[in-house]
Amino acid sequence: MPAKGKHRRPQSTSLRRGLAAVTTGGAVLALPVIGATSAFAAPAPTAAPQAVAPAAVAAQANSAVKAAPAQHSVVAGETLSKIAREHSVSGGWKKLYEGNRKIVGENPDLIHPGIKLTLGSKAAAPSDAKSSKASTATARGASADRADRSERTNIAPVAKVAPAAEKAVTYSNDLDGWIKESLAVMAQHGIPGTYEGIHRNIMRESSGNPAAINNWDSNAVKGTPSKGLLQVIDPTFQAYHVPGTSTDSYDPVANITAACNYAADRYGSIDNVFGAY
Repeated sequence: MPAKGKHRRPQSTSLRRGLAAVTTGGAVLALPVIGATSAFAAPAPTAAPQAVAPAAVAAQANSAVKAAPAQHSVVAGETLSKIAREHSVSGGWKKLYEGNRKIVGENPDLIHPGIKLTLGSKAAAPSDAKSSKASTATARGASADRADRSERTNIAPVAKVAPAAEKAVTYSNDLDGWIKESLAVMAQHGIPGTYEGIHRNIMRESSGNPAAINNWDSNAVKGTPSKGLLQVIDPTFQAYHVPGTSTDSYDPVANITAACNYAADRYGSIDNVFGAY
């Protein structure tokens, strides 16, 4: 005798009948089974777009992020060529300069530490980046003016700090220091001469004594004795005195620079003087 309650299974029975119809080859009776199957499967297509949509949005967002131009803060010693190479900037340093010309200025070889350069797109960008060009171009155009103004403002402190890095040069108060300081002044005024040429003539004229004076030659007879390290008479010292040096002809640096200025005018350089001049 069957177990109690097993005969009450209408769903299983109908399913068996449907399956039985299929096994007997009844095409018409198989349709309800197919219909029932498709009815249970119907919700699946509506769920698929919900799963795909967030992925598509995420992909678009990632593309937009990749296409957005990056910025680089310049540090000491960098060049546009080096920055373009390290960041694979499309078009190289020329493209990088064109995009940042307002910030860099007219000289692409001179970039100040601290300024921020817009790098733009990288070389060999993936093909799907084309879809984000419109949005990134709009964002770039909207922020370009603000970026230019803020970056130009940031340049000012760099220009002020640069001179502070220069160290003041001090010279010893002896023949070596006097010659070196004179050479520095001469370089500022374009007066030729070398350490060796100056030292050689000083040793011949005064033996390195800045207070030396000649009271017995023809110049002394005329009332204009030769004075100082390079034995310069007062009229010559006054005519060839170099601005920025002392007006005292006995001053070592003033005496050397005036004498070298005179020698450059008459002989081309103090280096060309090997005797009385």
